[in-house]
Amino acid sequence: MQSRPLTIRALADADIQQAVARYAQEAGPEVAQRFVDALERGFIAIARAPEAGSPRWAHDLNLPGLRSIKVKGFPWLVFYMPLEDRVDVWRVIDALCDIPAWMAEQLVS
Repeated sequence: MQSRPLTIRALADADIQQAVARYAQEAGPEVAQRFVDALERGFIAIARAPEAGSPRWAHDLNLPGLRSIKVKGFPWLVFYMPLEDRVDVWRVIDALCDIPAWMAEQLVS
C-alpha cells in the first residue's frame, strides 16, 4: 500500500509548536526531541495506514471519518481526516484535557 501525503493544518502545527516548547521548558530539550521523534513516527504510521486510527471521537464530535492516534510514550492525540488523495492532520491535543470542549472551540482553520 502506498503512503498518502500528510497535510498539517495551521492549528495542528501551532499545537505541535506549543507542545515542543512546553516540553523543552519543563522537561528539557532531550524530552522535546523525543516527543518530536514519536510524533514523526506517528505521522509515518498515519500516512501508511490512515484507516488504522481510532474512530472513537468521530461520533462524540459529530465528525464522520475523523480518526486519532496516540503519540507513543506521550499523553497526546493526533486527530486527522483520511481523504482519498491525502491525510489532513487537524489537531495534536493533550489527551488529559477536555477534548470535546477543547475541539468544539475551533477544530479546523
